[in-house]
Amino acid sequence: MMGNKKLQVWLPLLFAIIMVAGMFLGYKINDGKNSGKGFFSSNKRGALQEALDLIKMRYVDSVGIDTLEGKAIQEMMTHLDPHSVYLPPVELQEANEDLAGNFEGIGVEFNIFSDTVNVVYVNPNGPSDKAGLMIGDKIIKVNGAALTGKPFTIDEIKKHIRGERGSKAALDVLRNGKPQVVTVTRGTIPVPSVDAAYMVDKNTGYIKLNKFTDNSYEEFMQAMENLIKQGMQSLIYDLRGNGGGFMNEAVDMADEFLDGDKLIVYTEGVNSKKREYRCKRPGLFEKGKLVILVDELSASASEVLAGALQDWCRATIVGRRTFGKGLVQEQYSLSDGSAMRLTVARYYTPLGRSIQRSYENGKKVYMDQLWERFSSGEMLSADSIKIHNNGKRFATACRDTLFGGDGITPSIFVPIDTSLVRQNINRLINGGNFNNAVYKYYLKNTTLFEKYKSSSDFTINFTGNAELWDELLKSRNGDAATLEKISAKEKELLQLRLKALLARYKWRNSGFFQVLNSSDASVKKALEVIAK
Repeated sequence: MMGNKKLQVWLPLLFAIIMVAGMFLGYKINDGKNSGKGFFSSNKRGALQEALDLIKMRYVDSVGIDTLEGKAIQEMMTHLDPHSVYLPPVELQEANEDLAGNFEGIGVEFNIFSDTVNVVYVNPNGPSDKAGLMIGDKIIKVNGAALTGKPFTIDEIKKHIRGERGSKAALDVLRNGKPQVVTVTRGTIPVPSVDAAYMVDKNTGYIKLNKFTDNSYEEFMQAMENLIKQGMQSLIYDLRGNGGGFMNEAVDMADEFLDGDKLIVYTEGVNSKKREYRCKRPGLFEKGKLVILVDELSASASEVLAGALQDWCRATIVGRRTFGKGLVQEQYSLSDGSAMRLTVARYYTPLGRSIQRSYENGKKVYMDQLWERFSSGEMLSADSIKIHNNGKRFATACRDTLFGGDGITPSIFVPIDTSLVRQNINRLINGGNFNNAVYKYYLKNTTLFEKYKSSSDFTINFTGNAELWDELLKSRNGDAATLEKISAKEKELLQLRLKALLARYKWRNSGFFQVLNSSDASVKKALEVIAK
């Protein structure tokens, strides 16, 4: 008992000594951080911070230190890999929205025709639909700010139209030449990543994914379940033009096609330990023929998904060699509201293939390589499958030989259609007159769509190609391609694109791709694979 009493007397003093010692130790550690000595010497003030401080305190004129810091960070990024990027605050929100799968706004699509903002689509049950905005309305003002009188960029118009959820946008519009005001309460607008999902025939489904966002797996599953209910036994999964996004969404999708606990992908870097991603649950489509469509713009998460299914002999890859982005980025927020997306590891397929192509000759050469592929003829010839055999070889269980270090090479090559890349044709397709022609035709013929039961019916039975072409001829101006001199094949291509854009007004992207796919070489090749 005496011992316990003595301990009780001394305990407060012991606690006080421990607290003082702890404070002293904390001070020494903090001092080490600032002086460059001690455990945290790696966090010392570097020359860059010293230079910024000197400029701030001694420079002859006033300067924006935040701007200087941003430029310094951007310059550092140029000496890293091509995919590590610095995002200033003004760009960060848009970059995050792109992968979030939604944004806050009024829920319309618009285009600029004759320097006027025209509403070309209103999201069903969205804020603008509920407020009574209609396709064909011309937006003249937003909350009193004029959108006429000078040329406006798309981004400038977005800044006026978008805003916080719950805020009001008073739109001065012209409808059939008559002015009126439509007040819209802004809301959260979903941006689907599944562009199209439909049955090509009674047994074959088709899904087109444009990116891997926060909502992509959920959208993908809804599309799959719907197609399976319609009798889908084979699937064409189109990842062409899909530049990637969140890897976990690709992993979850791969899990729906692979059985057991198969490895899907692993990541590893100098400062990142190896991490494996495996199947975790029974998949929705572990059996049934599967074709993945890819091209030179399929990248990152698209390559993770295609690579895993190729390694396990689960899918036939059709198209052209993919982009070759096998680097993992993590986003780190900075104190001024900006962020860094820093490469921390590399992707590897189940067999150990690196997806990333070389960037040792610098960012410009790295980005120019896509054009070099085309100019060298790689995208035009089936021999391209044999071109980059310098990488390490890998053998699959189905006796295929695969290569690492330069994207995903398809098992079946489909050359690029040169009529799609002719400069004058591209300029016409991407120009305002092309879209304006379709828009005018649609407004004149809105009742036309009533006779078509579905986008499939429209794709097969639409007979207005000649009228659409005449509308284009009336809309073109001097800087457009000379339509009288184009080839018969190019005219056919343009007419198909006009028809697809028209279908989009009624059936959105699903109708657009259903029309285009009706004569698409890769889709036709996929159907041949499935038919075998």
